[in-house]
Amino acid sequence: MKLTGNKILITGGASGIGLGLAERFLQEGNIVLICGRRESALKEVTDKYPAIITKVCDLSAEAGREDLYNWIAANHSDLNVLVNNAGIQNWMNITDEDFYQRAKNEIITNIEAPVHLTALFSNLKSLNAIMNVTSGLSFVPLTKVPVYSATKAFFHSFTRSSQYLLKAKGIEVIEVIPPALNTDLGGKGLHDAAPPVSDFVDAVFNQLKEGKTELTFGFSEAMSKAGPEELNNAFSRMNPS
Repeated sequence: MKLTGNKILITGGASGIGLGLAERFLQEGNIVLICGRRESALKEVTDKYPAIITKVCDLSAEAGREDLYNWIAANHSDLNVLVNNAGIQNWMNITDEDFYQRAKNEIITNIEAPVHLTALFSNLKSLNAIMNVTSGLSFVPLTKVPVYSATKAFFHSFTRSSQYLLKAKGIEVIEVIPPALNTDLGGKGLHDAAPPVSDFVDAVFNQLKEGKTELTFGFSEAMSKAGPEELNNAFSRMNPS
């Protein structure tokens, strides 16, 4: 994937990893579009970066995803990169009263939305790259976020298949695999001790320059290379009984 001269859409681009990628892609000389549910959050981004184009959308609704694609096709038909970044994380237990409803919300946002967007945007003639943001938890789950971990394992598997299936259309599929980072994912303060997003983004762009299609950092790099025994040990460390 080339790093400059692209027109890029980043879902969930108003905060966290999405915003970090948006800032860096903008610096590298790309046209950047971001979408999200909260207009106020998108405005904060454009106040700081007027060049970024924003679109309010609800990716949890099938109609919202179709509206986003139709808007892109009508107004930005030269878009060539889709970044499936939007996701939610719930810290919860299966015994919680609202577990199933929260689980459904995660499955819709973390699985249904990017799968649907991949199907839609693969029809865009100009598209030549998709970046899917998965997680180090794709390889070993954190039981405090049981459904989130499972959705990312699904998305990791789907990404591997997409790399094969979309090759014939000339679409490169890149997997971005972050560890826990200092963002508000899951709730404010939960990841304050984690590495900053900027360090992760630096690592991602260094690997993109090397032509890699599996982009890792720290914990996610270790887990992506781990064997069964190492994964079992990591699970025990992360989920003490």
